[in-house]
Amino acid sequence: MNWKPALAVVAMVISLPLLAQNDDNIFAQYRAMFGDDNPAELVEMQGEELWKTARGPRHVALTACDLGLGAGVVAGAYARLPRYFQDADRVQDLEARLAYCMVKLQGFKPEEAVAKPYSEQGQPATDMEALAAWIAGQSRGVPVAVPQTHPKEKAAFELGRQLFNYRAGPYDFSCATCHSQSDRRIRLQALPNLTAAKGARSAFATWPGYRISQGAVRTMQWRVGDCVRQQRFPQLVFTSDAAIALITYMGVLAAGEPMAAPGLKR
Repeated sequence: MNWKPALAVVAMVISLPLLAQNDDNIFAQYRAMFGDDNPAELVEMQGEELWKTARGPRHVALTACDLGLGAGVVAGAYARLPRYFQDADRVQDLEARLAYCMVKLQGFKPEEAVAKPYSEQGQPATDMEALAAWIAGQSRGVPVAVPQTHPKEKAAFELGRQLFNYRAGPYDFSCATCHSQSDRRIRLQALPNLTAAKGARSAFATWPGYRISQGAVRTMQWRVGDCVRQQRFPQLVFTSDAAIALITYMGVLAAGEPMAAPGLKR
């Protein structure tokens, strides 16, 4: 009997932790090469211009948009989202709020405001990605403080907790399947424990992030949507209550962590 194939498999399995560690080290070195630089800075510049430029059927800028701290105030706003907005009577994250302002202030149709939230690999950032990158960057160093004072904010957190632990789909997966234990991996990829403060903080505070593998800025809405896709669930609707609830859940658990977005991702 030829034992070589079997021995090769055993050797590969034994070496997986070392490969994973090396993979982390290589990425850490790659990140160190950038230093304080991040390709997302170019996208941030695009987002600032979009915020200040008059657009839409009404030809007005987004500078009158209230992100929760007053009309036009962006400094520190992202660290306090998602939150309840009385004018919309809904808990909104940044992207949902931007879409709302595009409709109410600039006169875009609702379907136009959410028509293309994400860029394809190799394409320029979408307006939503650029705006999210810039606004998130205005909260660097501000502690995460997703509010839980309004009943609908509390309801969003509870829905997010339920969705995070809900198992379904062809593989009977939930978010918790991959993200409720520490020091776990999938395909050599480290999986943060999002039920623990440390994991939730490190994850939440660094999105939006520039993904090196895709050469694009990705937002938190994209992140939760991609996780749902990998669970083989139906596509998560952009700015839906379910998406915002999951983001609220993580944001509340991440309380106190200084924002460091846009982050630099694999």
